[in-house]
Amino acid sequence: MTSLFENTDNDDILALQPRLTDDDAGVRRIALIELADLEEPEGLLWLVDRLARDPSAEVRAEAARLLEAWEDEPVVAALCEALTDSSPTVQAAAAQSLSLLKSEAAGRVILPWTAHVDADVRVAAFRALRELRLGDAAPAAVAALADHDAGVRREAVGVLGWLKHLDALPALARLASDDPESEVRRAATGALGLASDAQVLPALRQALRDPAWTVREEAATTLGKVGHADAGPALIEALADDYWQVRLRATRSLGRMRYAPALAALIETLAHRISNLRKEAALALGELNDPAAIPALQAARDDGDPEVRKAVRIALGQLQ
Repeated sequence: MTSLFENTDNDDILALQPRLTDDDAGVRRIALIELADLEEPEGLLWLVDRLARDPSAEVRAEAARLLEAWEDEPVVAALCEALTDSSPTVQAAAAQSLSLLKSEAAGRVILPWTAHVDADVRVAAFRALRELRLGDAAPAAVAALADHDAGVRREAVGVLGWLKHLDALPALARLASDDPESEVRRAATGALGLASDAQVLPALRQALRDPAWTVREEAATTLGKVGHADAGPALIEALADDYWQVRLRATRSLGRMRYAPALAALIETLAHRISNLRKEAALALGELNDPAAIPALQAARDDGDPEVRKAVRIALGQLQ
């Protein structure tokens, strides 16, 4: 275990060596933290070594956490290997560190792990790739939309959404409508917002009728992002949803779209018992920019909620 330090002349590292090789796992873990703070290449080698070989899962997990700021390919490869560690704690720490990486070079090391036999490894790999926007990840993500594991499908959707991969829209629309897992339907519904044309409207309108309110909420949000006027009637209908969260997102989207036919429905929402809905209705009425909303907004100036009153002032300022 000491061979990694045989050629170093760094006094700080040499001073830590006895504790790094101590029989007590707790002592080794604290020494690892101090070693990482030095940010020396020799120390990095030791962290990688401990991630792979330390007999204590506690120490291996600490090594995985400490390696989160390093994007060197050997480090990324070691973190990927740690996804198969016998300890779930180490696996989780490695997955978290991988998710914080930012370089395309790191993504190319991670990419082969999306085909691993273990579904949890595939989930972690796709999650790590999501924000890297690595174009080479698109084929693997498209293929993973048919994975038997719901978590893998959900993370693959995330990769395609961040990539704005338009060729995946038909497959995403099918998932939004037909996937058996609500979280996958929700993710696919959100990813449909990467398009700005009418081709995604049928799937989004269907998602507004999904049995899961979280999917309906996502559909109401995404329709506002797409911004197509043909979505207006469905969003007005969603103002009567059983869940206020769906109503709120529909209200916000109608305002964002400046959908004029929603005026009466938004004025009605301005009197809703839930203050968050009243606030969103006021803001949406301001965005409609229709003077016909002024009497209702003036009547709401004395609302009991200060956030609603503030929204009413903003709306009236836009209209007067």
